[in-house]
Amino acid sequence: MTHPGLSHTVGQFAQSSVFARLARAGYVMSGLVHLLIGYIAIRLAFGGGGNADQSGAMAELADKPGGKFTLWVGVVAFVLMALWRLAEAVFGSASEPGADSRKSEVFDRAKALALSVVYFAFAITAFRFAQGSGQPSSSQSVGLTARLMQHTAGTIVLVAAGLVIIAVGGYHVYKGAKQNFLDDLRGVPSAFVRRLGTAGYIAKGLAVAAAGLLVILAATESDPNKSAGLDGAVKTLGAQPFGMVLLLIAGAGIITYGLYSFVMARSAKM
Repeated sequence: MTHPGLSHTVGQFAQSSVFARLARAGYVMSGLVHLLIGYIAIRLAFGGGGNADQSGAMAELADKPGGKFTLWVGVVAFVLMALWRLAEAVFGSASEPGADSRKSEVFDRAKALALSVVYFAFAITAFRFAQGSGQPSSSQSVGLTARLMQHTAGTIVLVAAGLVIIAVGGYHVYKGAKQNFLDDLRGVPSAFVRRLGTAGYIAKGLAVAAAGLLVILAATESDPNKSAGLDGAVKTLGAQPFGMVLLLIAGAGIITYGLYSFVMARSAKM
């Protein structure tokens, strides 16, 4: 059993301003990853190659001078952010304690836990590419989907996962359209920041929802190749009429979210 004093000490450190400042580096790295994903999407619009997801972005970064060093920095930054989110899930938010209702607090803790998992996954992906052993996320998704499809229960899990992913995407769209993201920021954001956050959240939400839809289609049509994650969603856009225009819009939207991540690094309540 954990000693109450130790738990209190851990909670205090996890919610300290020093740890918060270090964890903000996770927003910077997330912004960089989204900028690269957007760049790859735009490159695809002009006939180039690449995977428009986090693994593709990190592969792109690993090939650049100083890229592997940046990835190692990213591993640390993502782990710190994941630990910060985990601390929020366990101990509650350090900003404006007690201001939320019980229902809102439960939602915020659940969201913090989910974000912790996401950042730990980013850290693992960055670690693998820094080591030189990274693999495309799309191929991993296809392989996992194919294995799950061998059983009825696996197909049900895939449909459920797709619905969850769509719900997450819908939440991003709602948060952007309603500008609820402003609640996450300190001070009074400028009009530019409002527009940046609105466009960024909506664009990312639509991309995530599209990836979830592809997972459901892959499960219902017994075609694992359709469950290629964000990269598959982006490339599906490119295969549509006016695909080039759609890819340019998607790329610009993801880049916008990346730029907003830099705003979060500076101004997010932590």
